[in-house]
This record gives sequence, C-alpha cells and structure tokens, in this order.
Amino acid sequence: MSGHSKWATIKRQKARVDSAKGKVFARISREIIVAARSGVPDPAGNFQLRTAIEKAKAASIPSENIERAIAKGAGLSGGGSELEAIRYEGYGIGGVAILIEALTDNRNRTAADLREAFSKNGGNLGEMGCVGWMFDEKGVCTVRGSIDEEKLLEASLEAEAESYELISIDEDNEGAEVFTTVANLETLSDILKQKGFQVSQSETRWIPSMTVEMDNPEKARSLLKLMDALEDLDDVQSVTANFEMAEELMLLIC
Repeated sequence: MSGHSKWATIKRQKARVDSAKGKVFARISREIIVAARSGVPDPAGNFQLRTAIEKAKAASIPSENIERAIAKGAGLSGGGSELEAIRYEGYGIGGVAILIEALTDNRNRTAADLREAFSKNGGNLGEMGCVGWMFDEKGVCTVRGSIDEEKLLEASLEAEAESYELISIDEDNEGAEVFTTVANLETLSDILKQKGFQVSQSETRWIPSMTVEMDNPEKARSLLKLMDALEDLDDVQSVTANFEMAEELMLLIC
C-alpha cells in the first residue's frame, strides 16, 4: 500500500458491521456540537460545521438529530457545552506510533479507557509529544467518482493543493484524495466543487512522516485489534497510526 495515510487506506478495506452505526452517529453528532460551539451555529458561515453536517448526511443521520446537535452546540438546549477536544499519543506493538483525537467531558475517564485499551492489546499510552512529531496535520478532500486526472491536476494547482492520490473507495467506487494545508482546506473544497468534482468529505488528518512495515501476521492481527479497541471507545473521534501493511496480509488476517 502506498499513500499519505496507510491507516486510512486500511480502514477503507475493513468491513464495518451495522452494529457500529450507533457509534458513528454519536461520533459525528459530537463533531457537530463542537463545530457549532466554536463558531456561528449557521453552516453557511461555519466551514467546520458545514463539513460535519455533510458527513452526517453521508452517514444517513436523520435531520432532526443534526438539528438537535447544532442546538446543543449553540447553547439552545442542555448538554454539549462541556465537551473539549484532546489529543492522546501512544505506541502499539512493534513501536507503531498512534495518535488519538477525542471529544470528552471527563478527561480522567477518557484517559483511563485509553490506557486500558492499550494495555490489553500490547500497547502503551504515552505522554503528549511522544509520537506527535512523527505526524503532520493536513487538510484532505475526498473525491468520489470516475476521475479525469488532467482536470483533477488542474483544479489542484488552482486551489494550491500539495498533492493528490487516486484511490479505490470500495469495490464499486473509485476516487481521489487531495491534500493541502489545514488553512487552505475550505478553499480547496470550494474549488473542487466548482470544477464539478463530487467532494464526499473534507477533513483534517494526521499524516505520518515515517512508517513502520508490519509483515508478521500475529503482530498485525494484534495491532488491528488495538486499533479497533481504541476506535470503539465512546469518546474517541479518530485514530491514526504510522504502519504499512501489504494487501495480501490484510486479506489474510481479516
């Protein structure tokens, strides 16, 4: 596998069961709450909120749930205002670096849950900064559909994107990921849409500057179990790691 985010590629290849849908709903709802709280509660003037709402609609979250989350973030109803964003860092088996982004109303609970997930799956929760230096935060626009690479290159240059990669989103859909600075993400998203591309998601993502090759089946299985355990925690929004894994091995252990 090649690309800017090996774990993002691996996650696309992993089938997610329907029972996880409730957790997806909760995770995206928290994103909406925080986005509405940190800016105006109107998606027209709040790019972070607008992209969170787009993500919610793509996940088939009902409109009333979206509106309820916006109201919580705006302080128009109870709850939501105490959520804070925290980044945690740690190590998986084989020295793999792992970054976790969480939204929580109880730091102690979240840290305890993470520490337990790490310790049960061969990893260690570390101090802030222990692995963060191995990652760069980038803005990423995911484009779905058949890609005219010449047009994509032209749009990327106009939007001052840093790079792009053609990807397989799933068995039936191809697409591309276009990378830029975090500050330029909204501009990139707008220009891609103006050029007729179907932007399915605009997000910030941690991109590893160095990677670890995972080629032992047992270690790979343990590492994926840790990643799943971290992602399944209620307060966790995203998990990023710096390992590579051959597609053949991925198919073998999943």
